[in-house]
Amino acid sequence: MSLLIFAIPLTVNAEEIIKKGETLNLERCIEIALKMQPNIFAAISTVNINESRIGQAKSNYYPQFNWSSSYNKISPASGASESPFGTSGGSYDRYFTGLTLSQMIYDFGKTPTQVEIENLNLDSSRSDLRNTTDQIILAVKQAYYGVVQAKYTVLVTEDTVKQTQQQLDQAKAFYEVGTKPKFDVTKAGVDLSNAKLNLIRNKNSFKLAIVKLNNIMGIPDAPEYTLDENMTFAKYEMTLENALAKAYENRPDLKSIVAKRRAAESSITLAKTGYYPVLTGNAAYSWSGEQFPLDQGWDVGLGLSFPLFSGYLTKYQVQEARANLNVLKANEESLRQTVFLEVEQAYVTLMSAEEAIPTAKLGVEQAKENLEIANGRYAAGVGNPLEVTDAEVGLANARNSYIQSLYADKVAQAALEKAIGLR
Repeated sequence: MSLLIFAIPLTVNAEEIIKKGETLNLERCIEIALKMQPNIFAAISTVNINESRIGQAKSNYYPQFNWSSSYNKISPASGASESPFGTSGGSYDRYFTGLTLSQMIYDFGKTPTQVEIENLNLDSSRSDLRNTTDQIILAVKQAYYGVVQAKYTVLVTEDTVKQTQQQLDQAKAFYEVGTKPKFDVTKAGVDLSNAKLNLIRNKNSFKLAIVKLNNIMGIPDAPEYTLDENMTFAKYEMTLENALAKAYENRPDLKSIVAKRRAAESSITLAKTGYYPVLTGNAAYSWSGEQFPLDQGWDVGLGLSFPLFSGYLTKYQVQEARANLNVLKANEESLRQTVFLEVEQAYVTLMSAEEAIPTAKLGVEQAKENLEIANGRYAAGVGNPLEVTDAEVGLANARNSYIQSLYADKVAQAALEKAIGLR
C-alpha cells in the first residue's frame, strides 16, 4: 500500500488544517506536522520509489512480449539480378511484422537476489521515514514548549511592569506629602521604563517562537490560534541501562543502516552472478515479404548466454560490493557509538533538569517573601527604593529560572525519547 494516502496535498490552505482561534495541544501540533511537513512527503516518496523498484526487479520473472513492424525500400547492388524473394531486376519493397516472446528460465540467483536487495532497501527507507518523523516530532516538541516558555516569560514581565508601576505611584504619593525624596520617583520611573522595554523584547520573542512552531508544523501562514499550555512537572522513570537497551532495539536510523548493510552483503552475491550463464526461452511468429499477402513463419528455442570474458568487469564489481559492505559496517558501528552518546547525554541532561526544578521553585517562594519584606520596609519608611528594585528583579529572575527549568525538563524528556526511539 502506498504511504501517500496518509499525506495531505502540499497545496492545501492552512485554514483548512487549523481554524482561526482553535486551541492546539501538543498532540495536535504533532499531528499537523506529520501531515504537512515537506520532509515527510519526501520520505514517503522515497518509500514509494523503493516499492516500485521491487516490482522492477520482479519483472524479470515474467515473459517479455514484443511486437515489431518494418518497411524497407531495397535497391540491389549492381550485378545482383534477383531479390531474396525471387523478384528479378530493379528495386523492391520489403515488409516485415512479427511477435516475439522471451522468458528467463534460470539466471543462477540473479533475479531473486536483486529482489531481496530491493526489499531490504525498502525496509531501510521505511526506517528512514520513521527517523524523519521522529526528528520532526522532537522539533515540534521543542518549538511547542518554546512558545509556552515565551508566553510565561511575557506574563512574568507584565507582572513586573505592574509592580514597578505600583512602586512609581507609591513613590509619587510619598514625595507629594514630603516623606520621600524626588530620587525615589525618578528611580521608580527608570525601573518602569526598563520593565516596559523588557516586555517589548519578550513579546517579540513570543511572536518569533510562534513563527518557528508554524514553520516546523509545515504551515508558515497559519491563522491565529492558542496553545493548550502544559508545563507541569512529572518525574521520568527509567534507568540508563533500560534506555540504552531500548535505543538499540528501537532506533529507526540504526534499523535503516542494518538493512543497508544486509543489502550490501547480498550485493556481493549479486555481483558474483556476473560469472554465471543465463538460460532463456524464446519464440517468434512473423510475416514478411515483398507484397501482400505476406509469407508466415515461426520459430521456438532455448538460448544459453555464458560470459567468457568481460574485461574483468565482474571482478571489479565484486570488489566494489565488498568495499561498500566494509563502509556500511564501519558506519553501523559509528552509529551505535553515536546512539550510546546521545542516550547518555540526554539521560544526564534530564536528570539534571529534574533536580533543578525543586530548587527553582523554592527560589520563587523565597523571592516573593523577599519582595513582600522590601515593600513593607519601604511603606514603613525604613527601606529604600534600591531594596525594592533588587527584590523585584530577584523575583522576576527567580520566576524566569523556574520557567526555564520546566522548559529544560520537557525538552530533555523529548530528547531522551528521540534518542531511545520512542514515540
